[in-house]
Amino acid sequence: MNVHDKYKPLTFWERTYLPRIWDGLKITAKHFFRNLWHFTLASLGVKREWKGAVTFQYPDVRRLFHPRLRTMHRLTKREDGTPRCVACMMCETVCPAKCIYIVAGQRPEKEIEKVPVVFDIDLGMCVFCGYCVEACPEDAIRMDTGIIEMASYSRQDLILNKERLLSHVPHPEYYTARKDLEAVAKPAVLRTESEASISAH
Repeated sequence: MNVHDKYKPLTFWERTYLPRIWDGLKITAKHFFRNLWHFTLASLGVKREWKGAVTFQYPDVRRLFHPRLRTMHRLTKREDGTPRCVACMMCETVCPAKCIYIVAGQRPEKEIEKVPVVFDIDLGMCVFCGYCVEACPEDAIRMDTGIIEMASYSRQDLILNKERLLSHVPHPEYYTARKDLEAVAKPAVLRTESEASISAH
């Protein structure tokens, strides 16, 4: 038996796809007028619990992030303000995109043998796989800044050097572990990459 024999032949109208187009327009119109009606009643104060379609006014209002979301990188610091990175090259080695470049240098302290003199991450090449975070034995690199705005007019601006990575801070207020809060919008916190005054831990 031919596999095509079990399919019913299309009629003339079905071959024109007009019935399917009409069905799609009906669904779109139903949602449009229902949301318009709910929004109108909510605006008049009749049914305030009817919000209609939910649209987030980004960037003034943003959704909460899932805790597992990987955002822009940052380097963590020790208590004395120096980077926790010991230039072991684990992150540079494991990176599948080869977007991490590290140059190691010596430190005078005997407890810490090496320190990164250069630590660059090219966001134009990064695939945000998180392997660098998993491979780091010192917990020196994390992706919990909550920064998702990475557009730039030049490729050079997409390269994060050590100073920029150290200036990034964690923003746990953008994250939630509760599924019932994932759709809750909250005002965006205006910030810049120079918030080095906030502790990185």
